[in-house]
Amino acid sequence: MDQHPLVVFTPSGKRGRFAPGTPVLTAARQLGVDLDSVCGGRGICSKCQVSPAYGDFPKHGVTVHDTALSPWNAVEARYDEKRGLKSGRRLGCQALIQGDVVIDVPPESQVHRQVVRKAATDRTIAMDPATRLYFVTVDEPDMHAPEGDVERLRSALDRQWQVTGATADTALLARLQGVLRKGAWQVTVAVFDDHTGAPPRILDIWPGLHEGGLYGLAIDLGSTTIAAHLTDLATGAVVASSGLMNPQIRFGEDLMSRVSYAMMNPGGETEMTRAVRDALNDLARTIAAEAHIDPRLIMETVFVCNPVMHHLLLGFDPVELGQAPFALVTSDALSLPARDLELSAINPCARTYILPCIAGHVGADAAAVALSEEPHKSPDLVLVVDVGTNAEILLGNTTRVLACSSPTGPAFEGAQISSGQRAAPGAIERIEIAPATKTPRFRVIGCDLWSDDPGFAEATATTGVTGICGSGIIEAVAEMRMAGLLDPSGLIGSAAQTGTDRCEPDGRTHAYLIHDGSADNGPRITVTQSDIRAIQLAKSALYAGARLLMDEMGVDTVDRVVLAGAFGAHISPKHAMVLGMIPDAPLDKVVSAGNAAGTGARIALCNRAARAEIEQVVRHITKVETAIEPRFQEHFVAANAIPHATASFPELSKHVTLPQVGFNAGSDREGRRRRRRG
Repeated sequence: MDQHPLVVFTPSGKRGRFAPGTPVLTAARQLGVDLDSVCGGRGICSKCQVSPAYGDFPKHGVTVHDTALSPWNAVEARYDEKRGLKSGRRLGCQALIQGDVVIDVPPESQVHRQVVRKAATDRTIAMDPATRLYFVTVDEPDMHAPEGDVERLRSALDRQWQVTGATADTALLARLQGVLRKGAWQVTVAVFDDHTGAPPRILDIWPGLHEGGLYGLAIDLGSTTIAAHLTDLATGAVVASSGLMNPQIRFGEDLMSRVSYAMMNPGGETEMTRAVRDALNDLARTIAAEAHIDPRLIMETVFVCNPVMHHLLLGFDPVELGQAPFALVTSDALSLPARDLELSAINPCARTYILPCIAGHVGADAAAVALSEEPHKSPDLVLVVDVGTNAEILLGNTTRVLACSSPTGPAFEGAQISSGQRAAPGAIERIEIAPATKTPRFRVIGCDLWSDDPGFAEATATTGVTGICGSGIIEAVAEMRMAGLLDPSGLIGSAAQTGTDRCEPDGRTHAYLIHDGSADNGPRITVTQSDIRAIQLAKSALYAGARLLMDEMGVDTVDRVVLAGAFGAHISPKHAMVLGMIPDAPLDKVVSAGNAAGTGARIALCNRAARAEIEQVVRHITKVETAIEPRFQEHFVAANAIPHATASFPELSKHVTLPQVGFNAGSDREGRRRRRRG
């Protein structure tokens, strides 16, 4: 038995055993992990920075001790002295593996930069932001009217703009007199005045007329990815979008793994809170630099997130969310100073709004989807599915709205897939397989050509073909089913059974070869039986959640389906239905809404009345708890088949005829024995 230490890399999920003394960088390269290095491992470039995690990791089956990596060496100490290493970081070329270890590769250490899949969706939003700019003329001091400067500024705001009773932080008051005099008693102030009825707050002040703009961040804080949209608070325009992997993934890919980490490791929740807050500050600095604005001009942030992420963002212990009755610390919307979340990269007086949670497993992200897609205003019955590591599902119309969450896991994000990667240039995002020849063609992010188009190799020479992202693996599995490479149970056939050598042996099962780049030192990209099982588990959870809501509503069909999230924006309705991810519906009634949660965050950022509205709406949404509902397991088991074990999918059959194939490893081995005897 191999007793070498086990090394698990996140967010890719790739793992392997390596002899003690192996550099982390060497292990990463052998496993095909996306870890940068340009200096040949000499500790000069610092591109290979990694973050080891310590404690118990039941998800990975390891306990990581503080001796898992070699101690800091002179090279790391010298680099830290000259340029500085973030707390907890190591250089992958210098840290040597000594024991089982979980290692996170942060975004800046990854070769292929992530593309924001949760892109901002164009939406007309009535602008009524909580934070606005006001230009005022302030009365000069008068010995006969002994008011302070802030009192006269407050009077000017009231008299000239009907902004009454404004308050200010002490830090701003310390700057006030100098700014008033520099502006010759004419100043511009940024004032926060939300829907709660609390007194307005002066957030910042500039001498004279400030024309540098005012911005807010709408942030979709997901389990696997974080997407932020920098928004002009005057126009509502998205001036920049950026995203990164949630660094908490090293503590567990799914939410319950993170709850377990907090349970089993004292102080684990504090560690996860620190990780995500650091990432948010990095993201804010990055997005401000991309937009060429001063980060101090970011005056507001709005967050949407699931309940576990909600608690970890706020510094709350998430342990109660891991067991019935799944009690939240608070389900109300929150309005608080951004500094309470240690968001130091933006204006020090900035404000934060967090949308309300619906229930213990249905969070602010589901509320944001409801705000964006408005099922409560729909005359027909609409199913809204926001797919991520934790899927939010809404079903309703003007009469009633139901909601649930379903633990799909990270497979739809490309994690825990053998050739999976983040959505970055070079990742396969679209695929078609010819049923007759079983030959694939594909497109990669960053190139509009298909792989069989002239000029594809030249167009992708810089990025290469590096792996397969979430949308790519979903389409690949559906295409394999339509091409007869995969039977309804999800079993991949052998070369003899399918008629193509692309179905190659992979241990006791088979894998389908999409792309072989080994001749150019590139990867072999395959879909393995384990990949199929991961997708089956994810899609079964999704379907079961939707079906559970339909049972509760007393219906067998829905009028239309809205696909939201990173998945919804990039997968065709046909592929989703072939997989059996969603209940059968007319294909022309299945539409994409893009990042509905992110759109809901932007609506709340730009319109304070929308905040009051969603706080009312969530009180009338009925939450269905999948974790304790017996029918969920029944639906889950039936949904393991592709597309489904018992549901007939009549609407899908109008467009697609699925091959009637059946594979089993035993019959294939028996066939080979007969051929050898013959």
